[in-house]
Amino acid sequence: MPLACLTDFQAFARERLPKSTWDFIEGGADDSFTRDDNIAAFKRKLFVAEHRIRLRPRYLKNVVNVDTRTTIQGEEITAPICISPTGFHCLVWPDGEMSTARAAQAAGVCYITSTFATCALEDIAATAPRGLRWFQLYVHPDRQLSKQLVQRVESLGFKALVITVDVPKLGNRRHDIRNQLDLKLNLLLKDLRWPKEIDALAEVVAAVKGAMEVYLDGGIRTGNDVLKALALGAKCVFLGRPILWGLAYKGEDGVKELLNIIKNEFHTSMALTGCQSVADINQDMVQFSRL
Repeated sequence: MPLACLTDFQAFARERLPKSTWDFIEGGADDSFTRDDNIAAFKRKLFVAEHRIRLRPRYLKNVVNVDTRTTIQGEEITAPICISPTGFHCLVWPDGEMSTARAAQAAGVCYITSTFATCALEDIAATAPRGLRWFQLYVHPDRQLSKQLVQRVESLGFKALVITVDVPKLGNRRHDIRNQLDLKLNLLLKDLRWPKEIDALAEVVAAVKGAMEVYLDGGIRTGNDVLKALALGAKCVFLGRPILWGLAYKGEDGVKELLNIIKNEFHTSMALTGCQSVADINQDMVQFSRL
C-alpha cells in the first residue's frame, strides 16, 4: 500500500527495524516529555502560550502559481524544509548518510551532516557534490581537534557550521540502557530542548529582531506544521526522525518520497492560505483563540 503521510513512514520503520534500533531512533531522554511536547504542539490543535493556533484560509486569491522556493544563508532551496543532523544512519540503511545526502541533493534542500555520521565525510561530499551541506559540530575540549575537523569539512565544501550548545551532559536514554545499546557517544538526536520549541520560536524571533535567520526543528510532521512555523517567524524548518523513517523505507528513494510528500502538503497549505510565495507567509496566516 502506498505511503501517504509521514506517519505512514513511521509505522513502516517501526515494523521493519530491530527493536533496539527503533528505540534508539524514537527514544528521548528520561520520560521523553520534550519529544512528546514538540510533536503534540503541532497536532491539529497547536497551542502557543495557552492559545490555540490554526491556519486562516484565504479565498479569491490567485494561487495558480505557488512557489515554495526560498533561501537560507543566501543559498536557494526548493522549500523551507531541510534535514536536521542525526547520526548513525547506517543503522537503518546500508550506505546511511550517503543515501541521505543524495536524496537531499535531488530534492534541492540542505542536509546538515552529524559529527557522528557513520559514513566518511569525504564519501558524503563525493556522492552528492552539488548538494547544499552544513556540518553539525560538537565542540571538543581539545580545541585543536575541533579546528582540524572544521578545516576538513570546509575543504569538502560544507557551507556552514551548526554548533550544538544544548548538551552539557548526555541525556539519560532509558530505552538504550534497557536494550544494552552502547553506541559510543550516544547522541543521535537533540532531546535537551526548550519546552515546546514552538513556544521558544516566538521568543527567539522577538529577541533577534530580524538580525539573523531563525530555524526550527522538532515535532514537524506535516506541511501545515511547516506553514505555522514560518508564520510565527521561522525562516526554515528541519526534519530529524522522519528522515530516518524514510531511509528505513527505501533508502535514498524513501527519503526523496518523504520529502516530496511534505513539500506537496506545504504547497497545499500555501494555496489554501492565499500565499503565492514563501515571502507572503506572515502571522496573518494564523489565528489565535484563548483556551
